[in-house]
Amino acid sequence: MAEKRGRDWDPGPKPSVLFLHPDLGVGGAERLVLDAALALQARGCRVKIWTAHYDPSHCFAESRELPVRCAGDWLPRSLGWGGRGAAVCAYVRMIFLALYVLFLADEEFDVVVCDQVSACIPVFKLARRRKKVLFYCHFPDLLLTSRDSLLKRLYRAPIDWLEEYTTGLADCILVNSQFTAAIFKETFKSLSHIDPDVLYPSLNVTAFDSAVPDKLDNLIPQGKKFLFLSINRFERKKNLTLALEALVQLRGRLASQDWERVHLIVAGGYDERVVENVEHYQELQNLVQRADLGQAVTFLRSFSDRQKIALLHGCTCVLYTPSNEHFGIVPLEAMYMQCPVIAVNSGGPLESVVHSVTGFLCEPDPVHFSEAIEKFIHEPSLKATMGQAGRARVKEKFSAEAFTERLYQYVTKLLV
Repeated sequence: MAEKRGRDWDPGPKPSVLFLHPDLGVGGAERLVLDAALALQARGCRVKIWTAHYDPSHCFAESRELPVRCAGDWLPRSLGWGGRGAAVCAYVRMIFLALYVLFLADEEFDVVVCDQVSACIPVFKLARRRKKVLFYCHFPDLLLTSRDSLLKRLYRAPIDWLEEYTTGLADCILVNSQFTAAIFKETFKSLSHIDPDVLYPSLNVTAFDSAVPDKLDNLIPQGKKFLFLSINRFERKKNLTLALEALVQLRGRLASQDWERVHLIVAGGYDERVVENVEHYQELQNLVQRADLGQAVTFLRSFSDRQKIALLHGCTCVLYTPSNEHFGIVPLEAMYMQCPVIAVNSGGPLESVVHSVTGFLCEPDPVHFSEAIEKFIHEPSLKATMGQAGRARVKEKFSAEAFTERLYQYVTKLLV
């Protein structure tokens, strides 16, 4: 008891923390930023979020519990059709945002927490009282794009250098998984002397425990017993085609009476401003038509939190298809809702999903995925046993309490 009192007793004023994020949408990075801000606010810190774009109707509901400010949304997101020049525009928007906060917003803060775009970090070194900067690296940006032409390589060269240099200027660097920590060391050669600490994302279980799920009657056709769920943004790198192609393989493995009771819901973040979202959504619809899967697949764009909780509660398992995912919050959400996960055997899921215990880790091909899916059809009891194991794992390893305490310690150490 004395030890607990000593940990909770925290003399002196709480730090003021400002979060800087490029676009407060509905992705995993945004989920982490909101959870981090809420965690520090609950710990007594004064917290504010600044972003270049914020639409309350296209963001997690918890964003309304925090003061969110915008600047720079008038700046372009790309330099032309097809999203070209998005990296340069993101850097310009974040640098502008940092300059605005520092010189025009009249903000007082002790620590800046930024993520995704490190180019804003040097700006905070311009302040009369230099600001401490904590940078959360979801994944090196320079690995998230291809360089399939000389022009693209020339375009990316200064951006890649700037990312590495400015990342090294942060006073504290955190990453989301051991996988990302290893990639960080391999990618940023000039930062080999830095060992970033791993701070796993946590799960805001309060939202799951308190929400009233929506009814799914209008989403799932009658007679469907085996409901499989894919949750990811409509982006090509998320490999959503793997789930659809696995469904084609599954159809060939099942008796007709079992196949008729199978249904897949492809749910994901969708933003009409993002060209890739629009294009890829149409590509997936075309694939469904070509494969004659129309009666077995439902698409759900930009679903609500209540819909997501209802889907996780009612589905047989989640299909998580990205390869080399940096961490992946969806497997945690699924496991907490006692829903097993079938994920690709690379990246973050290797650290969250326990193979044959809380789900299955598979090679990223339709045959292996369909074999794992089939197990849940022939062994329905797997849903309950793996679901219970998954919830226990989330509570043990990814609790909000541990996340809050560790993040608070990182922030306060910067001010010592």
